[in-house]
Amino acid sequence: MTTLNVNFVFIYYRNMYSILRSSLKQILLRSNQSLSVLRAVATTTQQQQHDTTITIGGKEYKRDHMTNIRNKIIDHVGVNLHHHGNHPINLIKQRIVNYIQTVYQDRVGHPTFASVDTLPPVVTPQQNFDSLLVSHDHVSRLPSDTFYINSESLLRTHTSAHQAEVLRAGADAFLLTGDVYRKDQIDSNHYPVFHQMEGARIYTHTQLHNIHTQRRHDDDTDYIITPGRNPRRQEKHDVATVTLLENDLKDTVEGVVECLFGSDVEKRWVSCYFPFTHPSWELEILQNDEWVEVLGCGIIEQQILEGSGAGEKVGWAFGLGLERLAMILYRIPDIRLFWSHDQRFLSQFVTDDPQRPITFKPFSKYPPIPDDVSFWLPENGAFSLVEFHQLIRDIAGDVIESVCLIDEYRDSETARVSHCYRLMFRHMERTLTQTEVNEMRALIDTGATTLLGVEIRNK
Repeated sequence: MTTLNVNFVFIYYRNMYSILRSSLKQILLRSNQSLSVLRAVATTTQQQQHDTTITIGGKEYKRDHMTNIRNKIIDHVGVNLHHHGNHPINLIKQRIVNYIQTVYQDRVGHPTFASVDTLPPVVTPQQNFDSLLVSHDHVSRLPSDTFYINSESLLRTHTSAHQAEVLRAGADAFLLTGDVYRKDQIDSNHYPVFHQMEGARIYTHTQLHNIHTQRRHDDDTDYIITPGRNPRRQEKHDVATVTLLENDLKDTVEGVVECLFGSDVEKRWVSCYFPFTHPSWELEILQNDEWVEVLGCGIIEQQILEGSGAGEKVGWAFGLGLERLAMILYRIPDIRLFWSHDQRFLSQFVTDDPQRPITFKPFSKYPPIPDDVSFWLPENGAFSLVEFHQLIRDIAGDVIESVCLIDEYRDSETARVSHCYRLMFRHMERTLTQTEVNEMRALIDTGATTLLGVEIRNK
């Protein structure tokens, strides 16, 4: 019979949101099929287990009770795919910047929009949340959603974290690009690191009046401010202000979408909610008979402008994900490919012209290996799906392709709940072996039991 001796050390800081640290002394598996000895896996050295600081971008940060950032996430900081020439993220960034800076220029031909793309991703909670009016009980503040370096620093979850500081620096129109970090589900469209572009423009009331004159809006537009906020406008905005800003915003972002996908692309606007804009909208485009959201936008909350030293102005902002647009534009099927070093991928985007149409041609797709895991949830209801996904990412890295709930069962006698998830493993550059998957699965089972309090059913 098989003998399995495993000695794991997993250290998570409070609330199970810290770095997974394991020291594997010995894993030995023998069976009738003469399976090979499982490779020892260690995520950190013994010295790292006792570190009290984290180094990111050459700067040291002290750990504390909020620290939950993983080494695999830290490894992505500073890679900056949006700076890599002949990379799809860089190409699509260039296309948008080129379009905006060509269409929107001042009287002497200088671009109206500044392009900012070198701000570091380490920000404070004040920048990431408070400056954008994100409530203290908002789910995005939870360690289950955000990577905290410590209680005073985190990895930005959106490029909007820099909106206030860029406005305070005196910019009236800008495009801000950078890498952002979020805990997310595991599938072909989600990755804990991706890239966003923030666009914003603010006006004085005189400039808005000039826009009104140029566009020749009807003279009966309501300039009267009536008390209270409503779905159409903020407290301090009259209907005319909102109308002019909305028209300008939608003209701008529709132009961006048309420059990427063609003037005949079908579009529709959907009202939505963001803490930092009101009113707010999402723009969707029709792709393969399905409506796909490509960006969110809205009228900047006046309180944000007031806190940024621009309270006498009004403006709008939009945010878009570069990976999402690139996957649609270049027909890239899996978000993990953006981090690939495989020249069969990268060579397809070598071009001197960002406008050149490119359709990704899949190279050999290595076979997936599915593996189902079933477990009883903790009876206290403390199971976190986000942390389960994060645990799997910590162990399998980019080898994990998707995690899907395929069955849920409630025992009628004990009322205990069981989940069954299908884990899909696939290496992007070579064929995985079943032994490798078994090794990762053993680590996942042990981690889920030790850290998340589940009881594995299908050992």
